[in-house]
Amino acid sequence: MTRTALITGITGQDGSYLAELLLAKGYTVHGIIRRSSTFNTDRVDHLYKDAHDPDARLFLHYGDLSDGTGIRRVLEQTKPDEVFNLGAQSHVKVSFEQPEYTADVTGLGVLRTLEALRDYRDRTGHDVRFYQASSSEMFGSAPPPQGLNTPFHPRSPYAVAKVYAYWQVVNYREAYSMFACNGVLFNHESPRRGETFVTRKITRAVGRIKCGLQKKLYLGNMEAKRDWGHARDYVEAMWMMLQQPKPRDYVIATGEAYSVRQFCEAAFAEAGLDYREFVAVDPRYFRPSEVDFLQGDATETMEILGWRPRTSFKQLVKDMVDTDLELARREKTLRDAGHEVHGRA
Repeated sequence: MTRTALITGITGQDGSYLAELLLAKGYTVHGIIRRSSTFNTDRVDHLYKDAHDPDARLFLHYGDLSDGTGIRRVLEQTKPDEVFNLGAQSHVKVSFEQPEYTADVTGLGVLRTLEALRDYRDRTGHDVRFYQASSSEMFGSAPPPQGLNTPFHPRSPYAVAKVYAYWQVVNYREAYSMFACNGVLFNHESPRRGETFVTRKITRAVGRIKCGLQKKLYLGNMEAKRDWGHARDYVEAMWMMLQQPKPRDYVIATGEAYSVRQFCEAAFAEAGLDYREFVAVDPRYFRPSEVDFLQGDATETMEILGWRPRTSFKQLVKDMVDTDLELARREKTLRDAGHEVHGRA
């Protein structure tokens, strides 16, 4: 029988890659999207078919992790076999400005979903498998390399909310025998990354500077080191976690770390530019409490799942720069033709 999956955050970077993967595996996929006055489905538009099409296997539903009743309603409508919770307020810098909202959605949203799943199972007898997108930011100032035995030391409201969600998943697994897994994912990027995240901010700037549309790029802590992989590789690990005979938690990482400065250097070099001529530091982009060095230890995950990252750091940077160079060329063509285009610095 065809399996059914429900994805929160389906319109995000990870959600779109996961939807592609599941559809390719024959799943029927349902996604929860937040109501907005503008369409925000561009990352999944290429997957969507009208619901009247007999071949349609992707369906979108309005909902929000702050609305427990809505979550329960979508569960009743979709009857999933697997739930992937990728929805969150996921921007670390924004979480300092909106800590209460971040705690509600990123933290309590997971509790609402787990409670809805527990009630659904107890009423229907259908045991739904649950994946929670945990974050390497939970480790915060803990020394690298960080693995499942590393104590958490969160350094932002976002990371604190993720730690709360992590332990709720563990508790529901142990207290109610639910198949619930945490995937502690280190930084994962792609051409679909949001433009306010540092890697995409860099590669967008590379394209626009190369095409003469932008003069400078302003960044915060250039020395922060991160373990960067490709989101397309990481969603495969998410799926693999829910195919195991028993639930547990996993770390997903490449095991390599590079600084923001090194990412800049590599990205600008892909376009034949020297980053030092275009990048400046703006203290406004520093966090109130910094996370200096995240590098994951995914040895145990690789042994259990047989998963390996397929995309190298260099390939990741090239993929993002190539895409953003093309976007910048299109933007320049429109501007040269007299059309006003609002690019982001």
